[in-house]
Amino acid sequence: MQQRALGDSGFHVSALGLGCMGMSDLYGPADRGDAIATIHAALDAGVTLLDTGDFYGMGHNELLIAEALRGRPRDGAVLSVKFGALRDARGGWSGVDCRPAAVKNFLAYSLRRLGTDHIDIYRPARLDPAVPIEETVGAIADQVRAGLVRHIGLSEVGADTLRRAHAVHPIVDLQIEYSLLSRGIEDAILPACRELGVGITAYGVLSRGLLSGHWSPDRQLPPTDFRRWSPRFADENIARNLALTDGLRGLAEARGVTVAQVAIAWVLGRDPTVVPLIGARRPQRLAEALGALDLALSPDELASIESLIPRGAAAGARYPEAAMAHLDSERPA
Repeated sequence: MQQRALGDSGFHVSALGLGCMGMSDLYGPADRGDAIATIHAALDAGVTLLDTGDFYGMGHNELLIAEALRGRPRDGAVLSVKFGALRDARGGWSGVDCRPAAVKNFLAYSLRRLGTDHIDIYRPARLDPAVPIEETVGAIADQVRAGLVRHIGLSEVGADTLRRAHAVHPIVDLQIEYSLLSRGIEDAILPACRELGVGITAYGVLSRGLLSGHWSPDRQLPPTDFRRWSPRFADENIARNLALTDGLRGLAEARGVTVAQVAIAWVLGRDPTVVPLIGARRPQRLAEALGALDLALSPDELASIESLIPRGAAAGARYPEAAMAHLDSERPA
């Protein structure tokens, strides 16, 4: 398995990470057996980075990962955990809490659910507008000194917030959406990460399925799948977005690879410290994603991709309006 350093930290992880959210939440029903088999297959292939959140299934995802890791060496997995998102008994969202006391509380519960004595990368899921980022990062830094956290990450913050946080304690990586359909980080955020020596763990590299090459325009989504409310999957946008994806099919077929592999390889080639997170829920999808590691896109192919899917070509925002309002990364610089 290829390794990549997260920025200038000297901390190395596998060149692809496994995003585990969909195994518990937000993409409709998932099969427990498939999920555990996928985690096992990832670890066996050399994938070390497992990404989760304490609010994925309200703890279910952490318990699932703990079950999958049972009997395996702890140092064979890099556990990246998000915290701070508040939910109700029906799965609804009720805000963010990143106060220092909350940091300590959330961490204690995650350690217990994961069955571990430390978390490798701990990060707030969103910026808490009521709490200065310096206070949140300072509270996590206390847990680093206590030996309960190894590294501090951030998620979906802008360049200014990143700089303020990094001044308190080194930030190892910024987790943020990045794909052919979501390239907003290229203006200020990606340059700031390079300047500060902060890595990027990129989620949504297949745009929640739009760039997978497997999406059907008549696909019916279950009631618990959040893509039912995603602007890019709305009736007025889905055909346009799938047409963009179809443009990649000819290029993929010429190389003897899949559309998903082209989309992942594009992200892999953007910067050597960008680590794509693959949201595979079945071993077959994981195997397909891993094939992208062997795909190097030529300058001509990159130019062709740019003409097929120019920046800003996606129809619709990447989240519904209410969720977009919580993204510090989307605020004007």
